[in-house]
Amino acid sequence: MLAALLTMPPAHAAPAAPQQPARLAAANAAAKAPERGSVDVAIDTLSPNTPMEGDTLTVSGTVTNRGKETVGPATVDVRLGSRMSSRGQIDAVAKRGAFRSGADGEALGGSYRVRIPALPSGVSQDFSLRVPVDELGLDGEGVYQLGVTLSGRTPSEPYDQVLGIERTFLPWQPEATEKKTQLTYLWPLVSSAHLSAETGTDDQQTPVFEDDKLAAELAPGGRLERLVSLGAELPVTWVIDPDLLATVEAMTNSYQVKNGDQQVAGKNQAVAERWLDSLEKAVQGRKVVALPYGDPDLASLAHRGKEVSGSLSHLRPATDVAETAVETILHVKPSVDFAWPVDGAVDPSIVDVATSAGADKIIARGDSLRDDLSYAPNAARPIGGGTTAVVSDASLSTAFQGDMTRADSSTLAVQQFLAQTLALTHQQPGKERNIVVAPQRMPSAAQAQSMATALRALSAQRWSQPSDLVAAAAAKPDPGAATQVPGERRYPGRLRAAELPVATYRDVRTTQETLDDFAGILTQPDRVVTPFGNAIDRGMSTSWRGQAEAANGYRTGVLRHLKNLTAEVQLIDKSDLTLSGRSATIPVTVQNQLVQGIDRLTLRLTSTKPTRLKLNGDSSVAELPVRIDGGHSQSVKFTASAAANGRVPVTAQLFTPDGKRYGRPMTFTVEVSEITPTVMLVIAGGFLLLVLAGVRMYTQRKRAAADGGGEADDAPTDGGPGPEGGDGGPVGAGSDSAEDDRPGAASGPGQPSDPAPDTAAQSTAAPGQGEKVDR
Repeated sequence: MLAALLTMPPAHAAPAAPQQPARLAAANAAAKAPERGSVDVAIDTLSPNTPMEGDTLTVSGTVTNRGKETVGPATVDVRLGSRMSSRGQIDAVAKRGAFRSGADGEALGGSYRVRIPALPSGVSQDFSLRVPVDELGLDGEGVYQLGVTLSGRTPSEPYDQVLGIERTFLPWQPEATEKKTQLTYLWPLVSSAHLSAETGTDDQQTPVFEDDKLAAELAPGGRLERLVSLGAELPVTWVIDPDLLATVEAMTNSYQVKNGDQQVAGKNQAVAERWLDSLEKAVQGRKVVALPYGDPDLASLAHRGKEVSGSLSHLRPATDVAETAVETILHVKPSVDFAWPVDGAVDPSIVDVATSAGADKIIARGDSLRDDLSYAPNAARPIGGGTTAVVSDASLSTAFQGDMTRADSSTLAVQQFLAQTLALTHQQPGKERNIVVAPQRMPSAAQAQSMATALRALSAQRWSQPSDLVAAAAAKPDPGAATQVPGERRYPGRLRAAELPVATYRDVRTTQETLDDFAGILTQPDRVVTPFGNAIDRGMSTSWRGQAEAANGYRTGVLRHLKNLTAEVQLIDKSDLTLSGRSATIPVTVQNQLVQGIDRLTLRLTSTKPTRLKLNGDSSVAELPVRIDGGHSQSVKFTASAAANGRVPVTAQLFTPDGKRYGRPMTFTVEVSEITPTVMLVIAGGFLLLVLAGVRMYTQRKRAAADGGGEADDAPTDGGPGPEGGDGGPVGAGSDSAEDDRPGAASGPGQPSDPAPDTAAQSTAAPGQGEKVDR
């Protein structure tokens, strides 16, 4: 016999209460009795989890006095309850509260107990018990209730009573069952959005992160690091969001992190590289399921997104990108046939949305697609339209959703999970079944550790064998299993309340339309389409559930940055013009401050008063194409003809290839000033004087040459400027032989106030006031 071990020194015993008559003692007890369960009992370890014959069971934990009185003397005992005949009984025992005599079994007593002289209020004390399995009196295979109690006395109740109990489960299956349950456990790698839509202007397009929090998840001890390290040793089916892979891969090179209005260099490349290398090794030879890129919220799309046109169009591309991303980064070919709604809750609209993305298998859960059977059927069942629902077991799938950071919580969850799997196998001992476990989407590091502990305990394969999701989906359905998808009214209210709002999909549509228009004018559209397209997918992710403010901030930031980029292509404000004549050229400057060129834009000039000013011939509207390299500006020239004097407002507007307005319009005024007959007479008189002066000069030179003398004193120097400072004639349309007058050509020196062609991006000064365009 092994003696019980007490790991802390005993407390001083409380003084014994004086003897009282039974009736008086009972009255006092009723008045002063502490609440049952005033001592908290926690079982921190139970080893081995699934004992065999000849093993010694170790049970350790802590007892804590939550009451107001000192307890003592007290004993910690092990109690074996009866064998349970159903999974329902296991759930009922797990929820049971205070000690129940008979149901909770008798204390083993003897040397299998720990004595505590006194346990003052608020004090905790550890215990450890070792019990040979053969001493437990197990009378057959199955699941047994195992309890640990603290019994003792208090000053107000000076007689022995059970003041606290903790129950757990002992699966007892010393020999392998004839038929074993084929158990598929999904191992999800999903995270929230960390990568923004912004990239650097360099050739590598350095990515910009919203924050550097992902590094903590990837570092040793972090959530994602634990999932990969633990999953590498377990027979699981990996379920991966490709966006997480792409984000981590982006971290392996140079990256920037937002820090307020600034950006700082990211420094966690080594962490990202190690994690990605570990994951690549872990998934080799394993089944990998790729979710659509960004893990879109299928239920929100089905219930809210369908109200906004174009929302569902993102699913198919997200699925196509997913397959490529996983295969490129991890070098394994994933399955993209599976859709996974939140918590496996389905209704007809969710099924329709899931299949529209190309999935023909939907991971549902048993509390959504309920079976009216006395046993758990195979996970797969047809639900119509060539679609298979792979229904995960609800109890097993939710076994580790609590706080697993506490040792006692983890131990209880592990033992209950193991007990459920054994009870499930015993439901139909002669029938092999395929059961799927789909845990929470983003388990914590502690939850992952608890899940791994449970799966390791099943490694002996005495009643279960590991399988994978593809095999489970292909298993023959049970004839009695439910195949009717519940209606939308049965969709859980708590899940519906957390769905992404309709505004999400309106934002998505606006961003997508803006992106489409912008990409249509770029010479390198992939530099914009890829990062923004991925960011749009992230904006519809399931990870935003319950984070409405953060989700809205992310989507707003994506759209704001996109609009800032589109504003880099703009019309330069123009001053009013004076048109002195019947015809002239009107230049309009377009600036491109992007790092890449633009093409396929059209600049449209509109005269609001065509009876006074016509454009490009005999029209009120003129259009010319715009093509500009990155970081340059270009003046686009339109010909104008005047029919009458007066002010004419003119509007310039850019248009995309499909005829949509691009950017804001720019309006300026053209002052038409026709040349009068009087002015013409003055000009003619001046011209006659020039001719007469030329004749006189010629005569004088000829006379001087005949006399053999020098030039006349009043003869001007040859080659000097003519009268009025004229330099080769008046400035007007076509007057400068060096200027390119082709439509769309950059302005030359003949156009005052208009920037020269291909000016630097930072040269954005507007023409001066009173700009004059002469004939």
